[in-house]
Amino acid sequence: MGYSKEELLARLKELQIEFVICEHPVVLTVEAQAKYVGHLGGALSKNLLLKDKKHRFYVVSALAGTNVDLKVLSQRLGLGKGGLRMAPEEALQDLLQVPLGCVTPFALINESARTISLLLDQGFKAQERCLFHPLSNDTTISLTARDLDKFLISIGVQPSYVDLEANPVVGKDQRPDLAAFVPSDARALPDTVEKKTKMQISPDNHAKSAEVVGNDKVHSAAAKGGVEKPKRSSDPLASVTDVKKFVDEIIQKTSMAVLSEVNMESSKEPNDQLGHQVLDGVRKRISLDLESLAMIFKNAAYAQGFHSGRESALLKK
Repeated sequence: MGYSKEELLARLKELQIEFVICEHPVVLTVEAQAKYVGHLGGALSKNLLLKDKKHRFYVVSALAGTNVDLKVLSQRLGLGKGGLRMAPEEALQDLLQVPLGCVTPFALINESARTISLLLDQGFKAQERCLFHPLSNDTTISLTARDLDKFLISIGVQPSYVDLEANPVVGKDQRPDLAAFVPSDARALPDTVEKKTKMQISPDNHAKSAEVVGNDKVHSAAAKGGVEKPKRSSDPLASVTDVKKFVDEIIQKTSMAVLSEVNMESSKEPNDQLGHQVLDGVRKRISLDLESLAMIFKNAAYAQGFHSGRESALLKK
């Protein structure tokens, strides 16, 4: 179990950190939050949990008005243009141990989040007070950037403030300026590990990996003068021909993209073009992912049909 809101607030009091607390209905966007916390007089923040292709995670905490371009940020980290994306909801629960809409620097207090890299907007330092969710999006607290630093240092996190709107040239002779923020360790989500473990366990529930079991069979067959092919315990195409899984992945990617775009746009003044801007942003974010998923599904279907036809032909002989 991760820290609760009450435990976090108690920790802040132990550190003699002064804060103002405001309880309000659950909010999922900065715009919705602003309706309830305007009287606090602090600067609103937007917070994102991102991941790269090597399963390394990042919390980006910025002022609500700061424009965070993920493609530019990805290049500045040395990950290429498409190296960063929104982390899945499972990561919020398994690493930060908070529900959707509750990403916050305070979540780094959880042991499961200690390898996550934190990038703070340098704009926070110019604010008299800053507003964050204390692990729960039904509450907002106001505190100074100095006191935020005090908390982070107490849990072993060195506060690092960067210009999130900068767009420096990155190339052969210009090294990525934020490369030092890339975590050294990747973090596999518990459900990923569990699935991998289930795939490795043999059908008779012996505690051997599929690789070891396979090697045992090869050695046994070699001793008899031949090579025995290990039996498949499951259909290798099943995972990519599961329609429900296919649809779930589409919904998940769409939801995370929409949430990201709303967070990015919510600090701007409402206008008639906002909906189109959000939709265009969502389309750009997920089009390649959906095309890739569709192609995998299509190829798998072709392969499944080919194998079925081949087996049918063999049975007729």
